[in-house]
Amino acid sequence: MAYKEKNFQQEFKTKNTNFGCFELKLCKGKSLPFSAIAEHQIAALLAVSSPDGLYHKLTDQPVSIQEKTKNMRFTRPKPFDCFFLQEQAAEIVIMFYVPRKKKTVYYIDISDFVEMKRKATRKSITEDMAQVACSEVKSYMK
Repeated sequence: MAYKEKNFQQEFKTKNTNFGCFELKLCKGKSLPFSAIAEHQIAALLAVSSPDGLYHKLTDQPVSIQEKTKNMRFTRPKPFDCFFLQEQAAEIVIMFYVPRKKKTVYYIDISDFVEMKRKATRKSITEDMAQVACSEVKSYMK
């Protein structure tokens, strides 16, 4: 089975001990393009960490299941209607992954990520760059 970002998300749920807002990215190569983090994600993380904050209303998400005999559609229950966060930790979390060898996770504060992207002479972040910019490193190898 190929390791995917959804696998990282499941591991992160059980292994992360930090509080805050996170954008998770999986890198299976030598570097991750800065463009892998969308501008609206950067803006939201910056807002979460600012005194102005971020308000977000959760949408009702319909779910469709198709079985051989019938189609079912229902609305997935949401935990609550909305949230407002301000001056919270907001981080890009990148896992550099090599099958059966490495699952190294780097927590990079959003403001540090933006500064690194601005100063970078390349269009992607390498593991060495992540190591310098991060506030925390974790290994997810067992």
